[in-house]
Amino acid sequence: MLNVVRCSQVWGLVAIDGATIAHLGEIEDVWLDANGKVAYLSASTGYVPLAQVADVSPQALTTYGRLGVEAPTNLRRFDRMAVQSTAGDPVGWVEDFLFDWQTGEIAAYLVAGRIAEPWGETVVLSPEDVETITIGYLRLTEAAPTHLKSASTGLQGYLSEKSLSVRQLVKEMSDRLHQRIAPYDLPDTVRLKVQTVSDELAATGAHDQRALQEATGYLQAQWRHLQQNICRSGQRAKTAVDAAWQHLTGKP
Repeated sequence: MLNVVRCSQVWGLVAIDGATIAHLGEIEDVWLDANGKVAYLSASTGYVPLAQVADVSPQALTTYGRLGVEAPTNLRRFDRMAVQSTAGDPVGWVEDFLFDWQTGEIAAYLVAGRIAEPWGETVVLSPEDVETITIGYLRLTEAAPTHLKSASTGLQGYLSEKSLSVRQLVKEMSDRLHQRIAPYDLPDTVRLKVQTVSDELAATGAHDQRALQEATGYLQAQWRHLQQNICRSGQRAKTAVDAAWQHLTGKP
């Protein structure tokens, strides 16, 4: 859940080339492949493969470098995509969606329209309740309506739903923990290291204590995801660099 963001939170972020600190423009759209996974982001300077994204923070999106790619084919976007019942009747549209920026997997769809009227707000649709995805619509399974939840309850636990101050603190703490957490650390050890970083930030007096406590509790609860993210960051960077090299030279 640490890597899950709303599509709407990515729109407008400044993209930065992590190798040169050059600005690549603002993120204008999020694009999905034929399998319904996020595959590319587009900025004013062109397309960015998701595999080249090094980090996403509340302020910016950083890439491993600047890899110029031609406009990919067979991409789609979910912005206000129609949602249909099993029978093919229109019941709403995709208002927003949550995805894992490391894997591209969709975590949840936020659907508005007639299907959401009983809740008085957007409803959360699980990818498991989607039968078909085409360029023009998303069709539900027969059981989907019975699994819907309001956004206020169905998205609890996702970092994307925390306040901006909490998300910023989670990012700052995660960065500090990057060199401190090892693959073999036990759960209590990871939680202790999280608390140590929290105490360091608290000692500066520069942060809201309530937000810091919430960020600390969140990271301690998500200790496994935190450890996994840190441990695989090196491999992710290597994969991105190898892909860029192959793209530029045509050699594996």
